[in-house]
Amino acid sequence: MQCPFCSSLEDKVVDSRLSKEGGAIRRRRECLQCSRRYTTYERIEENLPMLVKKDGRREPFDRQKIFSGLKKACEKRPVSIDQLESVVSRIEKSIQERGENEVESRILGEEVMRQLHALDQVAYVRFASVYREFKDVNQFMSELKTILNDSGQKKHPKPSRSPSL
Repeated sequence: MQCPFCSSLEDKVVDSRLSKEGGAIRRRRECLQCSRRYTTYERIEENLPMLVKKDGRREPFDRQKIFSGLKKACEKRPVSIDQLESVVSRIEKSIQERGENEVESRILGEEVMRQLHALDQVAYVRFASVYREFKDVNQFMSELKTILNDSGQKKHPKPSRSPSL
């Protein structure tokens, strides 16, 4: 493994354990050249579908690209890297379970939004504003109202009215 700090190929594994979902092995490594530590993940290489973009282009599913987008959306939010890794794993699993050779990028985007909505609503709005390409403040406010209505219904469910006897 090449050290991300000094590019040396000499390292030692300090700690090794299964990730929370069991789909990867997390290894903590120490570079023998510069003595800095870094983490690597070892996972089974799976056949993931190609993503079909809006303009018809096709590109391979890229776990790192999803992670990067989530990380930007969650910047300065109380969301840990482990939580982001978990979300990316769930998204990857969801796409893989479809069993298709190609998946529209729209489906992937909606899955990312669904996962973010459950994780952090501010990050969700950040992601949605870019993903849905809000053209003006009204579209943005509409999305916020939807979130506020959803969270208000969860916290204060309307009492059901039963007929009086």
